[in-house]
Amino acid sequence: MPDIIQLLPDNIANQIAAGEVIQRPASAVKELLENAVDAEATEIKLIVSDAGKALIQVTDNGKGMSDTDGRLCFERHATSKIKNINDLFRIRTMGFRGEALASIAAVAQVELKTRRAEDETGCYIEIENSSVVRQEPIATPVGTSIAMKNLFFNVPARRNFLKSNAVETRHIVDEFIRVALSFPHIFFSLTNNGQEMFHLEKGTLKQRIVQLLGSQYNAKIVAVNETTDYLNIYGFVGKPETARKSRGDQYLFVNNRFIRSAYLNHALMNAYQQMIPSDSFPLYVLFLDLDPAQVDVNVHPTKQEIKFEDEKIIYAFVQAAVKHALAHFSITPTLEFDMNAEMQQMDAISKPFTQEKITAATSSSLYQTFSQKNQAHFIEAGSKSDLKHWKEFYEPLRDGETFSLTKADPAGERYVEETAKAAKTQHLADKELLQIANMYIVAPAADGYLLIQQQAAHERVLYERYAAALQGSPVPVQRSLFPFNLELSAQDTVMLGELLGDLLQLGFLIEHFGNNSFLIQGTPADIEPGNEKTVIEHLLEQYKHFTSEIRFSKREKLIRSMASQRAIPPGKSLSQQEMKALIEDLFNCSVPNVTITGNPTYIEFRKDYLGRLFNK
Repeated sequence: MPDIIQLLPDNIANQIAAGEVIQRPASAVKELLENAVDAEATEIKLIVSDAGKALIQVTDNGKGMSDTDGRLCFERHATSKIKNINDLFRIRTMGFRGEALASIAAVAQVELKTRRAEDETGCYIEIENSSVVRQEPIATPVGTSIAMKNLFFNVPARRNFLKSNAVETRHIVDEFIRVALSFPHIFFSLTNNGQEMFHLEKGTLKQRIVQLLGSQYNAKIVAVNETTDYLNIYGFVGKPETARKSRGDQYLFVNNRFIRSAYLNHALMNAYQQMIPSDSFPLYVLFLDLDPAQVDVNVHPTKQEIKFEDEKIIYAFVQAAVKHALAHFSITPTLEFDMNAEMQQMDAISKPFTQEKITAATSSSLYQTFSQKNQAHFIEAGSKSDLKHWKEFYEPLRDGETFSLTKADPAGERYVEETAKAAKTQHLADKELLQIANMYIVAPAADGYLLIQQQAAHERVLYERYAAALQGSPVPVQRSLFPFNLELSAQDTVMLGELLGDLLQLGFLIEHFGNNSFLIQGTPADIEPGNEKTVIEHLLEQYKHFTSEIRFSKREKLIRSMASQRAIPPGKSLSQQEMKALIEDLFNCSVPNVTITGNPTYIEFRKDYLGRLFNK
């Protein structure tokens, strides 16, 4: 039998390695930017074309390389950072394993121009499919310029897995922002398809945060600065009012390397405990500096997941540092003792509780029953009880006054269809609906009542309305007399540009006004005047951080995000007319009984079930 094990050719081995290191254009952007930082550059320029598929070019004014180094840097595991195994535990540079350039050269056509300050001429190298096609001297400035063209040209299957240009551009911007935040003392620029998206002058960390995340944070972030023998923590966290309902701008760095850590994120969230709602997320840009020997950064190809020698110490330090910063700037919450003006007019508050009223209250049988020890569950039977008419609430209403809902068949499918059909034919003009806790609506039914969750019901109504709009029944646009200007971050600019066509179908007339500006020319009629900017900003935030176990199309994500964001919030009081309109709209839906995430919109309570609850 012949031998069957063989060594892979270098180009195939490099392509396999590239599968881990270069997953998408943004992966190459990250590696090239980090190499430029390691070269001690003070100016780094990123140029992208066709979302990185056609061109990714990084130019820096760093140390540059010799002819030999320029050739060797594309070999697998060729690095200047490691000479022995112990160096792995003293890593302070961004790149160190020597995989990035070899992987890039395996899946793209690469051109390198580099020159050191002491050399009169530079070096030009052209590589394709891991093979050097051309090498010659060239006149070039000090530093390095690497251009990678036609990403995955030789792996078409990988190229087919890339997302739309807008999505890939967003990932590139994300990686650019992470590196730019880490090094505010370096000039960065990003040019996309010939248009400069970022021009970041050297400055302080706070200036860089405002440049990248938006000027609205200028007065809304608090400095964190704690120095210990074990580690240093510095950066900025947002004041409680910057917290958002979806995970917003949160950046955590260890030794200037961006990381993801659910464990440390939990520490930060705990520091905000009782300052923000439990379902909100604060802004933070935090840096942890500690001995590299206490950290293992070599546990994941992207180096975004790391291991600490003692996670509990790091957790405690992070939580304490953020708490101290928030307390130092006196932004902890205070109790509000001012009473609502409407409550002050209530008899229970405005009128004294006289001795006559006390006697009348304590002499009632209801008071006496519930004041007996261990008798809170007992209600006196017979005519003596003050609750003798309580059963009348559950008696069936007269014919013509209720929804006519059919009983469920064993499969349950016909019941839902017939319930919706019957509800559509009913008129609620003479029905009195009840709202409970400004969250639920009680609606009478033929054999009991329905308990409807108003937010869930409205979400279902909006979802079907928006889905119909994108299928050819657009929502009418109400034009604004005076258009509003909307300034966004570069990330959100890319995202909104991608959604403009679909948003027009949903009633939003928005035009790009150059750079990161947009003009809001019109909105759906149901948006309150003056609230247009807030609605769009919240929608973008909802869309950006949309999460689901199922992959949805761009349009599906948009209408689900809109339905969730625009639905009636808990705690909103509804008039009789609004409740009736909501119920009619709900039972006109094709699937009225569940939300878009599968939760129920209403629960039916039938008379026989209620009887069993009371042993009747």
